[in-house]
Amino acid sequence: MTAPTLPALTIGPHRVWPPVVLAPMAGITNVGFRRLCREQGGGIYVCEMITTRALVERNPKTLRMIAFGAEEKPRSLQLYGTDPEITAAAVRIVVERDLADHIDLNFGCPVPKVTRRGGGSALPWRRRLFARLVRAAVDAASPAGVPVTVKMRKGIDDDHLTYVEAGLAAQDAGVAAVALHGRTAAQRYSGTADWDAIATLKSALDVPVLGNGDIWEADDALRMVAHTGVDGVVIGRGCLGRPWLFADLEAAFNGSAERRLPSLGEVAVTMRRHAELLVEQFVAGARNPARGERDGCTDFRKHVAWYLKGFPIGSELRRSLAMIESLAQLDDLLGKLDPAVPFPVENLGQPRGRTNSPGKVFLPDGWLASRDDDTPPDGAELDDSGG
Repeated sequence: MTAPTLPALTIGPHRVWPPVVLAPMAGITNVGFRRLCREQGGGIYVCEMITTRALVERNPKTLRMIAFGAEEKPRSLQLYGTDPEITAAAVRIVVERDLADHIDLNFGCPVPKVTRRGGGSALPWRRRLFARLVRAAVDAASPAGVPVTVKMRKGIDDDHLTYVEAGLAAQDAGVAAVALHGRTAAQRYSGTADWDAIATLKSALDVPVLGNGDIWEADDALRMVAHTGVDGVVIGRGCLGRPWLFADLEAAFNGSAERRLPSLGEVAVTMRRHAELLVEQFVAGARNPARGERDGCTDFRKHVAWYLKGFPIGSELRRSLAMIESLAQLDDLLGKLDPAVPFPVENLGQPRGRTNSPGKVFLPDGWLASRDDDTPPDGAELDDSGG
């Protein structure tokens, strides 16, 4: 597919090419994974979600999660909050301690433990609270020149859509860009993303709009841009076990038809690099290097099935790879793979990561009754980060 002509994505003072953003994913987008992705291609790579309350209270786990490599520019941090005052305080900490160069606000999370407290994708329904919170973040960040963006869903369900109104409110509050996942909270990760809704939002706003949802291959990103007119794309599940997707995206936006179809041997090299980076990250934060290596390998285990999806590998070897405790053990097992096995092209364009059915959105009692109540929901501030 021919690449649409796009300028570089502008997020405040940051010029981003290609116009690609890695979505924050809990337990996934840590320093090691982000570095692996950055080695493939350019873009903005967002760290795991940080909760505003945990940051304000100096939660040790949260402070450890706010870590960036020397090569990460801009440093991108996503915050989850429901209280404008706590959010402003968290943003001030980010600014005063120079923790990040870009702040994204999470209004897209659909999980019940978040929505039943009025957070994530439930919060834009309370339009005055949403506007207050976004403005509080922008006002706290703007003196330091740190741009604020928002990421959201279409709404709670098809009967309670909020994305255009919320996008306009965010724009009025001074955000640098708005990202839309073309699903409702009720859809979770099921069905098909609504790219028409993304196009509608793009036509309604003057600030850059980013599209998210069902980008499994680089050509999907080109199709989304052509269909919606968005200024850039957000990549989530599509890169799981396929960090080379960012190389394909860079090639695609630069007008090249080159795409990577790595053999099993090439995938094994990428797996080894990923595990090595995770071990490096965990060793740096551990008192005992051996414990750090084991923790890094343990963190890598979740990625094994994604990397090997579609390849003809015996169940015993798959199971062993998903139980590694050291790099030496990983090397031994990877050496048992046939490096000449070609990439399973039948898996191209197929969903990866979480897939589930639509479901009821759990909300606080009376949440839908008043759209103009700007009182922060009780108990909605989470005291732990990462999702």
